[in-house]
Amino acid sequence: MSSKLPDQSAGAAFSPAYRWYALSMLVIVYVFNFIDRSILGILVEPIKTDLGVSDTLMGFLGGIVFALFYTVLGIPIARFADSGSRRNVLAVCLALWSAATAMCGLAQNFIQLALARVGVAVGEAGGSPPSHSMISDMFPPNQRATALAIYALGIPIGTMLGNLGGGWINEAFDWRTAFMVVGLPGVALAVIVRLTLREPPRGLSDGIVDATAASPPVKAVFKYLWSLRSFRLVALGAATHAFVGYGAGYWIAAMFARSHGYTTGEMGTALFYLGFAGIAGTFLGGYLSDRLGRNDQRWYTWLPALAILGTIPFGALSYLHGDPEIALLAMIVPNILGGFFLGPSFAVTQGLVGLRMRALAASIFLFVLNLIGLGLGPQIAGVISDVLNNTTTLGSDSLRWSLTICLVFNLLSATLYFLASRTLRADLTRSRESG
Repeated sequence: MSSKLPDQSAGAAFSPAYRWYALSMLVIVYVFNFIDRSILGILVEPIKTDLGVSDTLMGFLGGIVFALFYTVLGIPIARFADSGSRRNVLAVCLALWSAATAMCGLAQNFIQLALARVGVAVGEAGGSPPSHSMISDMFPPNQRATALAIYALGIPIGTMLGNLGGGWINEAFDWRTAFMVVGLPGVALAVIVRLTLREPPRGLSDGIVDATAASPPVKAVFKYLWSLRSFRLVALGAATHAFVGYGAGYWIAAMFARSHGYTTGEMGTALFYLGFAGIAGTFLGGYLSDRLGRNDQRWYTWLPALAILGTIPFGALSYLHGDPEIALLAMIVPNILGGFFLGPSFAVTQGLVGLRMRALAASIFLFVLNLIGLGLGPQIAGVISDVLNNTTTLGSDSLRWSLTICLVFNLLSATLYFLASRTLRADLTRSRESG
């Protein structure tokens, strides 16, 4: 059971300075998460050439191979986090995905590389759910979207560093060396996480002492979350937007190589600088939703919907324009607006559940997002590219048209977020009343 009595001793132990240190450390872990996850994208062309595989197989490697294990194993790992030490789960998983990333560099064929990526997926399945839960216990509801948006900065920062490092290490050495160089430091970081982070008391930021001995059954959490119309729509809206984003993020370097003649180093540098737009947008999405949400909680869904709509025309321009400099400049707007959904969506998910559901709720949200977005985005874009290449005269431009076609899913995403606003306030109230 839970009671509305703040734990003063725990609050003192988790001072503002420590909370911000802990959040900073979790951001660094998430940076490593996305370096190891996203580096494959910048290396698509050299891997494809070396191993002699099609766009469809490369899409399979960057999509379903990773997403299936990431999403399915995220549920039981989150269950461990809700009932045990979230810090320890995070440290072990960080060490696992970092070691598996380094092992990608030892792969001599497609099967070996796919198996190593499975290892990365298994480890990364235990990254975000315990982190979301810990952050939600350290930051109160009116600061939660901002804190979770700051955490989500790991996505653009990690992607930036993965693109920059992977691109230039490949040019200086080869793609196998790139995997080993970016993977091994994460093992040392796992030791730092284990030694310096503390487990926050559950309910600390809500002024609640959690005396619950056990977490609710997984089935009960699934049933409860899926009964909330706002959660279903936000999860599906985020997933369809991620379908577009993961597809573009995975294939953009290959597209610029084929349509504009960019090398991995040149594209890695360009994507590094574009990543600053992603950092700004990810933070602004959380900050603005917290500010606007004070007056009307529906802004937690309205803001992502409006931002997602804004990505469509500029995304099409960046894919189809013949001048690579104009195409890169056009990418600034989608990079800013594309990250707006993260903080609000994470905060809505955490706000809809009880204290010992938080890691599992985050995992369920990420299950939906990544199974559709990460699992199908790179795969479908690769299949469409192969189909267009084989049935039209587009040739090397088939990939840019494939990415443009996929932008249609952002219309669906924005619609789902707008529909979620209709029941969001009622669902949040139901959550607070149920405890």
